[in-house]
Formats: sequence, C-alpha cells, structure tokens
Amino acid sequence: MRIIILFFLLYSCNSVATTQWQRLADMPLAVQEIYPAAHNGKIYVAGGLSDSLDMSVQQMTALVQVYDPANDSWSLAAELPAPRHHAYLVSVQQQLFLFGGFVEANGGRWSASADILRLDEAAKRWQNVGQLPKPLTETTAVVIANKVHFASGRSPIALENAQWRDQADVNWHWIFDPATLSVQAAPALSQAFNSAAAVNLAEQFYIVGGRQVGGSNLALLQRFDPLSGKWQTLAPLPQAQGGLAAAVIDQQIWVFGGEYFTDGGGVYSEAWAYQPESNTWQALPAMPIPRHGLGAVTLDNAIYVIGGATTVGLKDTSAVLERVRVVK
Repeated sequence: MRIIILFFLLYSCNSVATTQWQRLADMPLAVQEIYPAAHNGKIYVAGGLSDSLDMSVQQMTALVQVYDPANDSWSLAAELPAPRHHAYLVSVQQQLFLFGGFVEANGGRWSASADILRLDEAAKRWQNVGQLPKPLTETTAVVIANKVHFASGRSPIALENAQWRDQADVNWHWIFDPATLSVQAAPALSQAFNSAAAVNLAEQFYIVGGRQVGGSNLALLQRFDPLSGKWQTLAPLPQAQGGLAAAVIDQQIWVFGGEYFTDGGGVYSEAWAYQPESNTWQALPAMPIPRHGLGAVTLDNAIYVIGGATTVGLKDTSAVLERVRVVK
C-alpha cells in the first residue's frame, strides 16, 4: 500500500495542512464514466465503460462493485438488469437508487434512459420503480432534505436515441421524492451543459465545471438555495474542467481531474479546493494519477477517488482507488 503526503496552504485560516493520498485495493473491473455513492458504510460503483471489455458487450458492464473500507476489499452486489454507463447512483433514506444513463438500444450503446432503479437488498436484485420525465444522462445529483436534486445533463434532441450525437445539453432541474417515487420541476439553470460535478454543502446544491456539446469546458460554479429557490453564480473554478469529480471535506469542495479536447486532448492533473466562507479557490497538489470520468465519494472524513481513465476518451480505463485526507 502506497501513501503520498503533500502540502498545501489554506489561506483562509493561515495554517498549513497536509494532504495525504493513499492507494487502496483496485476495483475488480476498471471502469470509467461512473457516478458512485456511499451507502450503508460502503462505496457502490454501478456499470460503466471499460476498454478491458470487448465490443461483443459494447465495452459496457452491468457489474455493481462494492468497496468495504473496513477491510480494504471489493465484492460484487446484484448486477444491473442490463449494462449501462453514465448512470447516477444515489443513496437516500436508506435506499440505493440508480437514475438514467446510457444503455444499448435502438442500434447503439448511447441510448439515453429514463429508468429509475432501486436495489432490493433482501432479494438481491434491482427493480425498475419508475421513470424520469425524460431520458437523462451526464447529469449531476445531490441529496437535500431527503430528496434528490438533479441539474444539467444531456437528453435526446428528437426521436433518434441511439448515438452520442442524438443527445443535446439541458438546463433542467428536477427534484425526486423517494417516498412517492415522483419527480417535480424546480428552477432551471441559466444555461445548458453536461459532465459537471456537484455536492451538497450546508444543504446547498453546488455545481462546478462541466462542458457543452459543440463548445468547450466550463469554469462555472453555481449554487442553489432551496429556501430562496434561486441559483447564484459564484467565483469560477480557476481552470475550466469537464468530466471531473467533486466531494466535500472539512467544509470545503474538492475538485479532481477531467479531460479536454483541444490541442490533441488530454487529462487534467489539477485539483482544487473551494472555501465557501471566502468564495475563493486554492490549488491543491496535483493528483497522483490524473483521470477523467472518475468518481469521488466522501466517507468517514475522507474522499475516495475511484476509477476513470488516464487518457482522453474510452481507453486506458483505470481500476485505481485512492483515499485522500486532510492531516492537520
């Protein structure tokens, strides 16, 4: 097991803290384009794309991989009904849901889904318990007051729904109630985009980064206040990054990785910390293993950075799991 300790300065409190990265057990299957979730003290990763798989299965998986931090080990939970990628896992009210994503249908592996699946842990199977108002992929989601907020993403432009090009960016904001399995519309974003990252910090919905189809990466940071029902634009990310991941630690938002397509394309090594009290960003030490299409989950006062790919696009998919902590 490898531990990397790096330093950065927290300007808001004029003190020096250490950032400790630790390499943990690799996933059984390397996957990218994932949105994992912490659920009942473990980390779940559902589906994904992988160049470890061949085209006979469209390089997609239905595996649900589960990490137990108590013994640094992985196991497999009940598989999804079918392979899918870019599907969002959310744990809310002691239930684990999966929303949308892409499935193989209509002659392609980029058919956007509106499925709402729920894990029946007793029966060890996933149930289809509902449908989103429209197919939704590459979105963001957070839990606030026991409800799931979705904002941004991509959805089919017209009747065609099989290829990546069939989808367009959306500015939708929906709220899912797990008690009634219903979805209602909420105040929309000011612009449409996809592949951002989001967190709940102090019962506020923060969305950072992302990108636009036919456009470029975004540096936007936006916050939704459920009490006022309004979105607010905050200090932008110092560098526009899409396909990134984010999580909360020490009442800060930490942002990792992503990819870009200019100048031949590449993967970002940069990581950043946002402090809401001062509305400022600071650079963190670069990621030990830069990736895009990765996941980040907060559990037990640490952030677990999971999977992704070390090269732009669907290649060099990673099985890496790392844990990063603040040591004061």
